[in-house]
Amino acid sequence: MSILSKPYFHDEEAAHTFLEGILWPLSKPICPNCGGFDKAYKIKANVAKKVRVGLWKCAHCRKQFTIKVATVFEGAHIPLHKCLQATYLLASSKKGISSNQLARTLEITVKSAWFLSHRIREAMRDSGVAPIGGEGNIVEVDETYIGNDKSKPKRRGYQHKYKVLGLVDRATGKARSMVVADVNAKTLLPIVRENVARESRVMTDDAGYYKKLGRHFKAGHGVVRHSADEYVRADDETVHTNTIEGFFSIFKRGMRGTYQHCGPQHIHRYLAEFDFRYSNRVALGVDDPERAAKILFGARGKRLTYRRTNIAQA
Repeated sequence: MSILSKPYFHDEEAAHTFLEGILWPLSKPICPNCGGFDKAYKIKANVAKKVRVGLWKCAHCRKQFTIKVATVFEGAHIPLHKCLQATYLLASSKKGISSNQLARTLEITVKSAWFLSHRIREAMRDSGVAPIGGEGNIVEVDETYIGNDKSKPKRRGYQHKYKVLGLVDRATGKARSMVVADVNAKTLLPIVRENVARESRVMTDDAGYYKKLGRHFKAGHGVVRHSADEYVRADDETVHTNTIEGFFSIFKRGMRGTYQHCGPQHIHRYLAEFDFRYSNRVALGVDDPERAAKILFGARGKRLTYRRTNIAQA
């Protein structure tokens, strides 16, 4: 039986029960308004009385809530079972799924599909600040260029493109990437120092802005000379940046082939999406259902609202 035939993908009450099982430990309701634990009772759904499916009432603060409150799905007018479908599709598509395809699959508007996918990307976002790597670990560091930043004049070279710095921990397979303002030592080195544990060994290409990187890491700095057509050091096969370049290839195929266009205000969310899937891939023992469950677990405590920036706010 296909996982997409599961009841929680098609029935609203089953969808609420499924999400409650993920976000509420021991299936005990937690009030998002007052934090009351196991002191809420469920209100039976009633269409005639306009009682929503999955509605609870807290015995402490007397306020009503559903499992969607205080998650990225709060305020969504799309049924929860369709939100769960979208989460699974985005989790299981290696190069992403376009808003048009999502709209056709869920039978919703493209605008709704676009915003729902951004809600899910927000749930994918790693809010942790702990450095990656550690003693005995190798972290690869590289940068790439993609898209067209229309805020900058178009010219030859890469200055008009978005600049992305990527990090991959070989030991754990965890990826972390971010948009940077410029590609130079002044910009990149503080970011690398902040995001990579000092006990790590770092690997980069022979770009000039990485020259002083080794002095900050106890295990040293390996350099592969791409300018001399060297991709793996002959005297030390651990010195290469092929892992991070593999991550960038997946990211670029997804952005160019699936999403095709991205504005500067959203590029960080697409990076979070590809970081998440890469860090929770099958090669690391995470299958599609488990990856989707991790997204739903990460949905709590986050909120994304839709605002049109071209309209003055009252």
